[in-house]
Amino acid sequence: MYRWVQDYFGRVWMALIFLFLYLPLLFMVVFSFNSSRQDAVFTGFSLRWYEALGRDNKIVEGFWLSLQIALATGLLSAVLGTFAAFVLVRYLRFTGRTVFSGMVNAPLVMPEVVIGLSLLLLMVGIQNVFGWPERGLLTIVLGHTLLGMAYAMVVVQSRLLEVDRSIEEAAMDLGARPAQVFFLVTLPNIAQAIVAGFLLSFTLSFDDVVISEFLSGPGVNTLPQVIFGYARRGINPTIYAAATLLISVITIAVIVYSVQVARQARRRSVEAQQAFSEVAVRV
Repeated sequence: MYRWVQDYFGRVWMALIFLFLYLPLLFMVVFSFNSSRQDAVFTGFSLRWYEALGRDNKIVEGFWLSLQIALATGLLSAVLGTFAAFVLVRYLRFTGRTVFSGMVNAPLVMPEVVIGLSLLLLMVGIQNVFGWPERGLLTIVLGHTLLGMAYAMVVVQSRLLEVDRSIEEAAMDLGARPAQVFFLVTLPNIAQAIVAGFLLSFTLSFDDVVISEFLSGPGVNTLPQVIFGYARRGINPTIYAAATLLISVITIAVIVYSVQVARQARRRSVEAQQAFSEVAVRV
């Protein structure tokens, strides 16, 4: 009886958590098809807000700007995070390791307001001395990369700790150089972690508001900044339409990626079983 009550309570609690997380998204999707601007009464089905979305230059330009920034941030964060993780995992002793580790991990625990303000002061100081860079796309990418690199480093670092070093040592015994070992042995083993770091950094950059507010210049507004500006002025169902499209695209991308990963896992399992069967037959 106690076991049944415990399982029932756990299921109910999990259902409440999912409702709390996803019910607001469901309401937003529903009211994006509302025929009026009211956000409490569904007056009828309409696509007027999706049509208005296509005519809203601020949202369209903000979307493309956010996409460019997120792609650049994801690539830079994945590369720099991989290098940082490799250094921390494979080189356990070098001068300044503690300071390096602390600086790389600092953005994980530091408030974004502090990061944005400090980067703003830095960029303004550099611009006053060298006249470059002006606040805009480049400064936002640099700020987002500082944050995204820390998250990508954590993901890749956890995967590197699980990689069997004997495989790399065997490759070196067979005559492979360190660079060949990294690109031919280590990199394929951590490729999924690098992709995960890229996706995490991409997502963090795409929906960031705080750092973008500090580092953006006149006429340079990302999609979250545009949405935040609209939200402060009142209800605009065009925002619901934009968010619904983003949710749909992200959901499809996650499903496609999950299916691809599951197929690769099944293929590797089948290949391992076939190899084991061939070895057993030979023996």
